[in-house]
Amino acid sequence: MLQILVYADSLSWGIVPNTRERLAFGARWPGVMEAALAQSGLDTRVIEDCLNGRRTVFEDPYKPGRNGLSGLEQRIEICSPLALVVLLLGTNDFQVMHAHDAWQSAQGIARLVRAIRRAPIEPGMPVPEVLIVAPPAIQTPKGAIAPKFRGAETKCAGLAAAYEAVARELGCRFFDAGVVTSSSRVDGVHLDADQHQTLGRALAKIASQALPRA
Repeated sequence: MLQILVYADSLSWGIVPNTRERLAFGARWPGVMEAALAQSGLDTRVIEDCLNGRRTVFEDPYKPGRNGLSGLEQRIEICSPLALVVLLLGTNDFQVMHAHDAWQSAQGIARLVRAIRRAPIEPGMPVPEVLIVAPPAIQTPKGAIAPKFRGAETKCAGLAAAYEAVARELGCRFFDAGVVTSSSRVDGVHLDADQHQTLGRALAKIASQALPRA
C-alpha cells in the first residue's frame, strides 16, 4: 500500500461554505482522490493533515498553530513511509491581517518543500515526491468569512504562476486547481461539494503519475 499525505487547510478539510460543518471523507477531495486511485488499480491510503486557517509559513495572530512549517518535519516522520506529499496551501496567507502577495506565499511553499525533504525519516525509507497544488483563485469573499478575507481576491493575483515557478525550481510536480474548478460559489474562498468531486478526480490523475508501480 502506498501512503499519500495531504498537508493542507480548510479547502481540503472539507468545510461546507458558510457553515461550520464538514463533508464526509468520501465527499471531500482527498477521499475522492483515494477512491479514484483505487479504481485505477493503485492501492493507496490518503492521510489527511488539514487544519482550518493553516498558512504556508506565517503565524495567525488570533489562533495558535496555523504556521504550516511548525512540526511539518515531524509529521513526515510520523506518517512515513510516504510515496507522495500533496501541498495545497496559500489561501489563508491572504487573510485581511496579512499584507502578503503571491511571491511571498510561493516562498512559503518553497520552505515547506525543503522541510519535507530534510525530515528525519528512518533509514531506507523513501523521501516522498512532492506535489504542489495552487488553490483556485479567491473570488469576492461572501458571507460570514467576508471580513476575514477582505481584499484577498486582489492580493492572491498570480499565485498559480508563482507556485509553478517554485515547483520548477525545486523539481516538484505542480497542478493548478483553478484549471478544473473555481473557488466556492457560496463564499468565494472554499470549495463546494461538486468542486471537491472535480478536484479529487483531477488530482488522482496527477498523483497516479507520481506514484511508483509494482
